[in-house]
Amino acid sequence: MRPSLPFTILGIDSDNFINAHLKRYCESNSISFTRSRAYKKNDSAHIEQKNWDVVRKMIGYGRFDTYEQLDIINRVHRLLAFYQNYFQPSRKLISKKRIGATVTKHYDTATTPAQRLLDRKDTPRDTNNRLRDTFRKINPAALLRSINNLSKELYDTLLE
Repeated sequence: MRPSLPFTILGIDSDNFINAHLKRYCESNSISFTRSRAYKKNDSAHIEQKNWDVVRKMIGYGRFDTYEQLDIINRVHRLLAFYQNYFQPSRKLISKKRIGATVTKHYDTATTPAQRLLDRKDTPRDTNNRLRDTFRKINPAALLRSINNLSKELYDTLLE
């Protein structure tokens, strides 16, 4: 996965489940490896929210345990990465202010992750070019149809 990313990985944040292989990989490649805070069970809620928002909406909660199903899930994930990064804008929290019991939150303008990367001044020119080229080649309607077709194919394997 690392060579396909348009940026250098500086750090990985994990939940409290620490994978020894991932930890070793991060140490050998000078990647910061952090985990959620001990005894702060709400930290995982943010990770689980993203799992729901991205993965569970498209794949669901079925029990998939064959190599055929794994192949389909991997293809869905690859397509979902394009869909999420190029066509799903999100807003980032800029500030949060508490006045008594009232909390006021201010967000930035909704932007896709790819656009956020393009807007940064420190993004290398070749990365910008690659992001723009990829964006021009993707048909969002066809991409979503492919994701939906693969999801249907995945559930059809449960009926066999």
